[in-house]
Amino acid sequence: MKALLLTREYPPHIYGGAGVVVDQLSQALSRRMQVEVRCFGDREPRKDGLVVRGYTPWERLKAGADGPRFTPALETLSIALAMARDPVDADVAHAHTWYADMAGLWIRMLHRIPFIVTLHSMEPLRPWKADQLGSGYLVSTWIEKTGVESADRVIAVSQKMRDDILEHFCADPARVVVIHNGIDPDRFKRTDRRDALAKYGARPPYVLFVGRITDQKGIFHLLDAAPKLPAGVQVVFCASAPDTPEIEERMKRAVPQHPNVLWIPAMVPVEEVVQLYSHAAVFVCPSVYEPFGLINLEAMACGTAVVASAVGGILEVVEDGTTGLLVQPGRPDDLAGAIRQLLDDPARARAMGQAGRRRVEEKFSWASVAQRTEQVYREAIEDFKRSAAGE
Repeated sequence: MKALLLTREYPPHIYGGAGVVVDQLSQALSRRMQVEVRCFGDREPRKDGLVVRGYTPWERLKAGADGPRFTPALETLSIALAMARDPVDADVAHAHTWYADMAGLWIRMLHRIPFIVTLHSMEPLRPWKADQLGSGYLVSTWIEKTGVESADRVIAVSQKMRDDILEHFCADPARVVVIHNGIDPDRFKRTDRRDALAKYGARPPYVLFVGRITDQKGIFHLLDAAPKLPAGVQVVFCASAPDTPEIEERMKRAVPQHPNVLWIPAMVPVEEVVQLYSHAAVFVCPSVYEPFGLINLEAMACGTAVVASAVGGILEVVEDGTTGLLVQPGRPDDLAGAIRQLLDDPARARAMGQAGRRRVEEKFSWASVAQRTEQVYREAIEDFKRSAAGE
Protein backbone atom coordinates (compact mmCIF):
# COMPACT_ATOMS: atom_id res chain seq x y z
CA MET A 1 0.00 0.00 0.00
CA LYS A 2 1.08 3.57 -0.72
CA ALA A 3 -0.32 6.54 1.22
CA LEU A 4 -0.26 10.23 0.29
CA LEU A 5 -0.51 12.58 3.29
CA LEU A 6 -1.62 16.17 2.68
CA THR A 7 -0.99 18.81 5.33
CA ARG A 8 -0.26 22.45 5.93
CA GLU A 9 2.22 21.86 8.78
CA TYR A 10 5.23 19.60 8.54
CA PRO A 11 8.76 19.80 9.98
CA PRO A 12 10.48 22.10 10.32
CA HIS A 13 7.40 24.36 10.14
CA ILE A 14 5.14 23.24 12.99
CA TYR A 15 3.11 25.61 15.14
CA GLY A 16 0.33 23.40 16.56
CA GLY A 17 -0.77 19.91 17.50
CA ALA A 18 -1.84 18.94 13.97
CA GLY A 19 1.71 19.38 12.71
CA VAL A 20 3.09 17.22 15.51
CA VAL A 21 0.54 14.51 14.72
CA VAL A 22 1.26 14.42 10.98
CA ASP A 23 5.00 14.32 11.67
CA GLN A 24 4.71 11.35 14.00
CA LEU A 25 1.99 9.55 12.02
CA SER A 26 3.95 9.76 8.77
CA GLN A 27 6.96 8.18 10.46
CA ALA A 28 4.89 5.44 12.09
CA LEU A 29 3.06 4.67 8.82
CA SER A 30 6.35 4.57 6.88
CA ARG A 31 7.27 1.46 8.90
CA ARG A 32 4.17 -0.24 7.45
CA MET A 33 3.92 1.15 3.89
CA GLN A 34 5.31 3.67 1.42
CA VAL A 35 4.44 7.24 2.41
CA GLU A 36 4.61 10.54 0.53
CA VAL A 37 3.88 13.84 2.26
CA ARG A 38 2.76 17.01 0.47
CA CYS A 39 2.86 20.10 2.65
CA PHE A 40 2.86 23.88 2.58
CA GLY A 41 6.19 25.66 2.10
CA ASP A 42 9.55 24.70 0.62
CA ARG A 43 11.18 21.56 2.06
CA GLU A 44 14.63 20.07 1.88
CA PRO A 45 14.92 16.37 0.88
CA ARG A 46 14.76 14.04 3.87
CA LYS A 47 17.24 11.31 4.69
CA ASP A 48 14.89 8.92 6.49
CA GLY A 49 13.18 7.44 3.42
CA LEU A 50 10.08 9.62 3.54
CA VAL A 51 9.23 11.47 0.35
CA VAL A 52 8.28 15.05 1.26
CA ARG A 53 7.25 17.67 -1.29
CA GLY A 54 6.69 21.29 -0.37
CA TYR A 55 4.33 23.67 -2.18
CA THR A 56 4.26 27.45 -2.21
CA PRO A 57 1.31 29.63 -3.23
CA TRP A 58 0.88 31.27 -6.57
CA GLU A 59 2.43 34.73 -6.45
CA ARG A 60 -0.88 36.41 -7.30
CA LEU A 61 -2.65 34.65 -4.41
CA LYS A 62 0.12 34.85 -1.82
CA ALA A 63 -1.11 36.19 1.53
CA GLY A 64 0.61 39.29 2.90
CA ALA A 65 0.20 41.92 5.55
CA ASP A 66 -1.06 44.41 2.96
CA GLY A 67 -3.77 42.19 1.52
CA PRO A 68 -7.39 41.55 2.57
CA ARG A 69 -7.85 39.43 5.66
CA PHE A 70 -9.40 36.63 3.60
CA THR A 71 -6.32 36.08 1.42
CA PRO A 72 -4.89 33.12 3.43
CA ALA A 73 -8.02 31.13 2.53
CA LEU A 74 -7.49 31.79 -1.18
CA GLU A 75 -3.77 31.11 -0.87
CA THR A 76 -4.70 27.69 0.49
CA LEU A 77 -6.70 26.90 -2.64
CA SER A 78 -3.77 27.77 -4.90
CA ILE A 79 -1.56 25.31 -3.03
CA ALA A 80 -4.29 22.67 -3.13
CA LEU A 81 -4.53 22.97 -6.90
CA ALA A 82 -0.77 22.50 -7.27
CA MET A 83 -0.86 19.42 -5.02
CA ALA A 84 -3.63 17.91 -7.13
CA ARG A 85 -1.90 18.79 -10.42
CA ASP A 86 1.26 16.78 -9.73
CA PRO A 87 1.43 13.05 -10.52
CA VAL A 88 0.05 10.80 -7.79
CA ASP A 89 1.45 7.35 -7.07
CA ALA A 90 -0.66 6.30 -4.09
CA ASP A 91 -3.60 4.11 -3.15
CA VAL A 92 -5.16 6.60 -0.74
CA ALA A 93 -5.01 10.35 -0.04
CA HIS A 94 -5.20 11.46 3.59
CA ALA A 95 -5.75 15.17 4.33
CA HIS A 96 -5.20 16.84 7.71
CA THR A 97 -7.15 20.02 8.63
CA TRP A 98 -9.25 22.14 6.28
CA TYR A 99 -6.12 23.62 4.73
CA ALA A 100 -5.47 20.35 2.87
CA ASP A 101 -9.02 19.05 2.42
CA MET A 102 -9.61 20.51 -1.03
CA ALA A 103 -6.34 19.06 -2.31
CA GLY A 104 -7.51 15.64 -1.14
CA LEU A 105 -10.92 16.01 -2.73
CA TRP A 106 -9.48 17.10 -6.07
CA ILE A 107 -6.97 14.24 -5.98
CA ARG A 108 -9.86 11.84 -5.36
CA MET A 109 -11.65 13.08 -8.46
CA LEU A 110 -8.64 13.49 -10.74
CA HIS A 111 -6.57 10.47 -9.75
CA ARG A 112 -9.40 8.12 -8.73
CA ILE A 113 -8.25 7.07 -5.27
CA PRO A 114 -10.17 7.21 -1.98
CA PHE A 115 -9.95 10.32 0.19
CA ILE A 116 -9.57 10.33 3.98
CA VAL A 117 -9.99 13.39 6.19
CA THR A 118 -8.67 13.78 9.72
CA LEU A 119 -10.19 16.66 11.64
CA HIS A 120 -7.97 18.09 14.35
CA SER A 121 -10.54 20.80 15.08
CA MET A 122 -13.79 21.99 13.52
CA GLU A 123 -14.36 25.39 11.95
CA PRO A 124 -18.03 25.67 13.10
CA LEU A 125 -16.81 25.40 16.70
CA ARG A 126 -14.10 28.04 16.28
CA PRO A 127 -16.02 31.25 15.50
CA TRP A 128 -13.08 33.35 16.67
CA LYS A 129 -11.33 32.30 13.45
CA ALA A 130 -13.35 35.10 11.84
CA ASP A 131 -10.97 37.50 13.63
CA GLN A 132 -8.09 35.79 11.86
CA LEU A 133 -9.58 35.24 8.38
CA GLY A 134 -12.39 37.78 8.15
CA SER A 135 -14.82 36.65 5.46
CA GLY A 136 -12.26 33.97 4.60
CA TYR A 137 -13.74 32.09 7.55
CA LEU A 138 -16.75 31.42 5.31
CA VAL A 139 -14.35 29.88 2.80
CA SER A 140 -12.54 27.72 5.36
CA THR A 141 -15.88 26.54 6.76
CA TRP A 142 -17.11 25.67 3.25
CA ILE A 143 -13.89 23.80 2.42
CA GLU A 144 -14.10 21.75 5.60
CA LYS A 145 -17.79 20.94 5.12
CA THR A 146 -17.26 19.96 1.48
CA GLY A 147 -14.27 17.79 2.34
CA VAL A 148 -15.93 15.99 5.24
CA GLU A 149 -19.15 15.30 3.38
CA SER A 150 -17.28 14.01 0.31
CA ALA A 151 -14.67 11.88 2.09
CA ASP A 152 -14.59 8.11 1.95
CA ARG A 153 -13.63 8.06 5.62
CA VAL A 154 -13.52 10.77 8.28
CA ILE A 155 -11.21 10.29 11.25
CA ALA A 156 -12.16 12.06 14.47
CA VAL A 157 -9.48 12.37 17.14
CA SER A 158 -11.98 11.82 19.96
CA GLN A 159 -15.46 10.43 20.52
CA LYS A 160 -16.69 13.94 21.37
CA MET A 161 -15.39 15.18 18.03
CA ARG A 162 -17.20 12.33 16.25
CA ASP A 163 -20.44 13.46 17.92
CA ASP A 164 -19.75 17.05 16.81
CA ILE A 165 -19.04 15.94 13.22
CA LEU A 166 -22.34 14.10 13.00
CA GLU A 167 -24.14 17.10 14.48
CA HIS A 168 -22.64 19.75 12.18
CA PHE A 169 -22.09 17.85 8.91
CA CYS A 170 -24.16 15.54 6.70
CA ALA A 171 -21.72 12.65 7.06
CA ASP A 172 -22.53 8.94 6.94
CA PRO A 173 -22.01 7.69 10.53
CA ALA A 174 -20.57 4.44 9.14
CA ARG A 175 -17.73 6.43 7.57
CA VAL A 176 -16.80 8.44 10.69
CA VAL A 177 -14.32 6.64 12.93
CA VAL A 178 -12.39 7.58 16.06
CA ILE A 179 -8.63 7.24 16.25
CA HIS A 180 -7.01 9.03 19.17
CA ASN A 181 -3.75 10.83 18.58
CA GLY A 182 -0.58 9.25 19.93
CA ILE A 183 2.73 10.22 21.41
CA ASP A 184 6.29 8.91 21.38
CA PRO A 185 6.97 7.94 25.01
CA ASP A 186 10.69 7.67 24.28
CA ARG A 187 10.79 11.26 23.06
CA PHE A 188 8.60 12.65 25.82
CA LYS A 189 9.78 11.31 29.16
CA ARG A 190 10.93 12.80 32.42
CA THR A 191 14.44 14.23 32.44
CA ASP A 192 16.70 15.53 35.19
CA ARG A 193 18.22 18.15 32.88
CA ARG A 194 17.47 21.75 33.85
CA ASP A 195 19.60 23.89 31.53
CA ALA A 196 16.49 25.03 29.61
CA LEU A 197 14.99 26.29 32.87
CA ALA A 198 18.04 28.46 33.46
CA LYS A 199 18.04 29.57 29.82
CA TYR A 200 14.46 30.87 29.95
CA GLY A 201 14.30 31.92 33.61
CA ALA A 202 11.81 29.32 34.86
CA ARG A 203 12.04 28.93 38.64
CA PRO A 204 10.40 26.01 40.46
CA PRO A 205 7.80 25.76 41.72
CA TYR A 206 6.14 26.84 38.51
CA VAL A 207 2.91 26.18 36.66
CA LEU A 208 3.30 25.57 32.91
CA PHE A 209 1.22 26.38 29.84
CA VAL A 210 2.29 25.30 26.34
CA GLY A 211 0.34 26.29 23.26
CA ARG A 212 -0.66 28.85 20.68
CA ILE A 213 -1.80 32.37 21.52
CA THR A 214 -5.47 32.02 20.76
CA ASP A 215 -8.76 32.38 22.61
CA GLN A 216 -9.35 28.68 21.97
CA LYS A 217 -6.61 27.77 24.44
CA GLY A 218 -8.08 29.84 27.30
CA ILE A 219 -4.76 31.58 27.72
CA PHE A 220 -6.27 34.73 29.27
CA HIS A 221 -8.25 32.68 31.77
CA LEU A 222 -4.95 31.36 33.11
CA LEU A 223 -3.60 34.91 33.23
CA ASP A 224 -6.66 35.87 35.30
CA ALA A 225 -5.96 32.92 37.62
CA ALA A 226 -2.28 33.82 38.10
CA PRO A 227 -2.79 36.37 40.91
CA LYS A 228 -4.80 33.81 42.86
CA LEU A 229 -1.88 31.37 43.17
CA PRO A 230 0.41 31.17 46.23
CA ALA A 231 3.23 33.67 46.57
CA GLY A 232 6.45 32.47 44.99
CA VAL A 233 4.74 30.31 42.36
CA GLN A 234 5.69 31.28 38.82
CA VAL A 235 3.33 30.84 35.87
CA VAL A 236 5.30 30.01 32.72
CA PHE A 237 3.67 30.56 29.34
CA CYS A 238 5.48 28.84 26.50
CA ALA A 239 3.24 30.46 23.93
CA SER A 240 3.66 31.69 20.37
CA ALA A 241 2.00 31.56 16.90
CA PRO A 242 -0.69 34.16 17.66
CA ASP A 243 -3.90 33.93 15.67
CA THR A 244 -3.82 37.65 14.92
CA PRO A 245 -1.60 40.67 15.59
CA GLU A 246 -4.39 41.99 17.82
CA ILE A 247 -4.32 39.00 20.18
CA GLU A 248 -0.53 39.16 20.32
CA GLU A 249 -0.76 42.80 21.38
CA ARG A 250 -3.35 41.86 23.98
CA MET A 251 -0.91 39.31 25.38
CA LYS A 252 1.92 41.85 25.40
CA ARG A 253 -0.24 44.30 27.36
CA ALA A 254 -1.48 41.71 29.85
CA VAL A 255 1.75 39.95 30.84
CA PRO A 256 3.50 42.94 32.51
CA GLN A 257 0.51 43.28 34.85
CA HIS A 258 1.41 39.93 36.44
CA PRO A 259 4.78 39.89 38.24
CA ASN A 260 4.63 36.10 38.71
CA VAL A 261 4.23 35.42 34.95
CA LEU A 262 7.08 34.42 32.64
CA TRP A 263 6.32 34.47 28.92
CA ILE A 264 8.51 32.48 26.54
CA PRO A 265 7.26 33.72 23.13
CA ALA A 266 8.62 30.81 21.09
CA MET A 267 7.97 27.25 20.02
CA VAL A 268 10.96 25.83 21.85
CA PRO A 269 12.73 22.63 20.71
CA VAL A 270 11.33 19.34 21.98
CA GLU A 271 14.40 18.67 24.15
CA GLU A 272 13.81 21.95 25.97
CA VAL A 273 10.04 21.71 26.32
CA VAL A 274 10.52 18.23 27.81
CA GLN A 275 12.61 19.87 30.53
CA LEU A 276 9.88 22.45 31.13
CA TYR A 277 7.26 19.70 31.37
CA SER A 278 9.41 17.53 33.62
CA HIS A 279 10.04 20.12 36.32
CA ALA A 280 6.66 21.85 36.35
CA ALA A 281 4.67 21.45 39.53
CA VAL A 282 1.48 21.41 37.45
CA PHE A 283 0.73 21.56 33.74
CA VAL A 284 -2.36 23.61 32.85
CA CYS A 285 -4.57 23.35 29.74
CA PRO A 286 -7.43 25.88 30.18
CA SER A 287 -8.87 25.47 26.66
CA VAL A 288 -12.44 26.46 25.92
CA TYR A 289 -12.44 24.11 22.90
CA GLU A 290 -10.08 21.16 22.49
CA PRO A 291 -10.87 18.24 20.16
CA PHE A 292 -8.03 16.19 21.65
CA GLY A 293 -5.34 18.13 23.52
CA LEU A 294 -2.01 16.54 22.60
CA ILE A 295 -0.16 18.81 25.02
CA ASN A 296 -1.81 17.03 27.92
CA LEU A 297 -0.35 13.73 26.70
CA GLU A 298 3.08 15.35 26.43
CA ALA A 299 2.91 16.57 30.02
CA MET A 300 1.60 13.22 31.26
CA ALA A 301 4.38 11.39 29.43
CA CYS A 302 6.87 13.54 31.33
CA GLY A 303 5.28 12.52 34.64
CA THR A 304 3.54 15.81 35.37
CA ALA A 305 0.06 16.22 36.87
CA VAL A 306 -2.45 18.10 34.71
CA VAL A 307 -5.17 20.64 35.44
CA ALA A 308 -7.34 20.99 32.35
CA SER A 309 -10.74 22.07 31.12
CA ALA A 310 -13.44 19.42 31.02
CA VAL A 311 -14.10 19.85 27.30
CA GLY A 312 -13.89 17.79 24.11
CA GLY A 313 -11.22 15.14 23.82
CA ILE A 314 -9.56 16.18 27.08
CA LEU A 315 -12.22 14.09 28.82
CA GLU A 316 -10.81 11.04 27.00
CA VAL A 317 -7.18 11.84 27.82
CA VAL A 318 -7.07 13.15 31.40
CA GLU A 319 -8.62 10.97 34.09
CA ASP A 320 -10.12 13.32 36.64
CA GLY A 321 -8.71 12.58 40.08
CA THR A 322 -6.21 10.04 38.73
CA THR A 323 -3.89 11.76 36.24
CA GLY A 324 -5.05 15.29 36.99
CA LEU A 325 -8.01 17.52 37.79
CA LEU A 326 -10.69 18.75 35.40
CA VAL A 327 -12.52 22.07 35.75
CA GLN A 328 -15.18 23.87 33.77
CA PRO A 329 -13.72 26.23 31.15
CA GLY A 330 -13.78 29.98 31.48
CA ARG A 331 -13.70 30.03 35.29
CA PRO A 332 -10.39 31.47 36.53
CA ASP A 333 -11.34 31.03 40.19
CA ASP A 334 -12.03 27.31 39.71
CA LEU A 335 -8.85 26.98 37.67
CA ALA A 336 -6.77 28.61 40.39
CA GLY A 337 -8.44 26.45 43.04
CA ALA A 338 -7.57 23.20 41.23
CA ILE A 339 -3.97 24.32 40.67
CA ARG A 340 -3.66 25.22 44.37
CA GLN A 341 -4.91 21.78 45.38
CA LEU A 342 -1.96 20.15 43.63
CA LEU A 343 0.55 22.80 44.71
CA ASP A 344 -0.51 22.22 48.33
CA ASP A 345 -0.17 18.43 48.01
CA PRO A 346 3.04 17.61 46.09
CA ALA A 347 2.77 13.90 46.92
CA ARG A 348 -0.64 13.73 45.25
CA ALA A 349 0.68 15.64 42.24
CA ARG A 350 3.59 13.20 41.90
CA ALA A 351 1.23 10.22 42.08
CA MET A 352 -0.94 11.76 39.35
CA GLY A 353 2.14 12.33 37.21
CA GLN A 354 3.17 8.70 37.57
CA ALA A 355 -0.36 7.56 36.69
CA GLY A 356 -0.31 9.82 33.66
CA ARG A 357 2.90 8.25 32.41
CA ARG A 358 1.40 4.76 32.76
CA ARG A 359 -1.71 5.82 30.88
CA VAL A 360 0.37 7.18 28.00
CA GLU A 361 2.35 3.96 27.71
CA GLU A 362 -0.77 1.77 27.80
CA LYS A 363 -3.18 3.73 25.59
CA PHE A 364 -1.49 6.18 23.24
CA SER A 365 1.41 4.65 21.29
CA TRP A 366 1.98 5.70 17.67
CA ALA A 367 2.39 2.08 16.62
CA SER A 368 -1.22 1.35 17.54
CA VAL A 369 -2.40 4.59 15.87
CA ALA A 370 -0.63 3.60 12.63
CA GLN A 371 -2.09 0.10 12.74
CA ARG A 372 -5.62 1.45 13.13
CA THR A 373 -5.05 4.07 10.41
CA GLU A 374 -3.87 1.38 7.97
CA GLN A 375 -7.04 -0.58 8.70
CA VAL A 376 -9.15 2.49 7.85
CA TYR A 377 -7.18 2.91 4.60
CA ARG A 378 -7.86 -0.70 3.58
CA GLU A 379 -11.58 -0.40 4.30
CA ALA A 380 -11.81 2.83 2.29
CA ILE A 381 -9.91 1.33 -0.64
CA GLU A 382 -12.19 -1.70 -0.79
CA ASP A 383 -15.34 0.45 -0.61
CA PHE A 384 -13.97 2.76 -3.31
CA LYS A 385 -13.24 -0.18 -5.62
CA ARG A 386 -16.75 -1.59 -5.17
CA SER A 387 -18.26 1.84 -5.82
CA ALA A 388 -16.16 2.36 -8.95
CA ALA A 389 -17.11 -1.07 -10.25
CA GLY A 390 -20.78 -0.15 -9.95
CA GLU A 391 -20.46 3.14 -11.83
